[in-house]
Amino acid sequence: MKRKILIAPSILAADFSALETEIKRIEKAGADMVHIDVMDGHFVPNITIGPLVVSGIRKITKLPLDVHLMIEDPGKYIDEFKKAGSDIITLHAESKGDVKRLLSRIKSSGIKAGISIRPKNSVDLIKWYLKDVDMVLLMTVEPGFGGQKFMSEVIPKIRHLRSIYDKDIEVDGGINKETAKEVIEAGANVLVAGTFIFGNKDAKQAIRDLRESACNGPKDHRRR
Repeated sequence: MKRKILIAPSILAADFSALETEIKRIEKAGADMVHIDVMDGHFVPNITIGPLVVSGIRKITKLPLDVHLMIEDPGKYIDEFKKAGSDIITLHAESKGDVKRLLSRIKSSGIKAGISIRPKNSVDLIKWYLKDVDMVLLMTVEPGFGGQKFMSEVIPKIRHLRSIYDKDIEVDGGINKETAKEVIEAGANVLVAGTFIFGNKDAKQAIRDLRESACNGPKDHRRR
């Protein structure tokens, strides 16, 4: 089945001094959603944003907010991120707490739930949750910082996941028009890209390049 390719620009690479302008720019450029990385300095070695910023973004755009919780104990914050206006909340299988119960809590609140794993971990780690989620996010870099090099060893995991899972498969890390070709061919259909979009003066062309990358382009694992 041919799936629509969805583009989710990661605001981790946006200019936070002009965040409203940046979000309006990707909205006009044809983005399908806004990807928001939440980091707590414990689960990953970086600290980013919290519910207040998500709430502010919700006021700026009607695009779905795709919120990725890279935090140690997500159960403490799910309700806050839901109230802030998240449309999708993705948890890590490696997080603390009863992940299955947390996913159920997200779904019962009326929004979509996703599950993610670090690049080094096997898809087997999330098989238990596949019936409970609307999306699986496979990291193609080690989570924590933007601008990292794409990890090609994740490609077989995308292919394997697609053979057992028929909903959205999202990839995040080092995505450009060359690596996008590889992940789309492997079965991914939701692409998170930061610098490739926000660092491009023509965001519309960047998004178009990602959508069309499955049809052409050599392999080239460059930085996002």
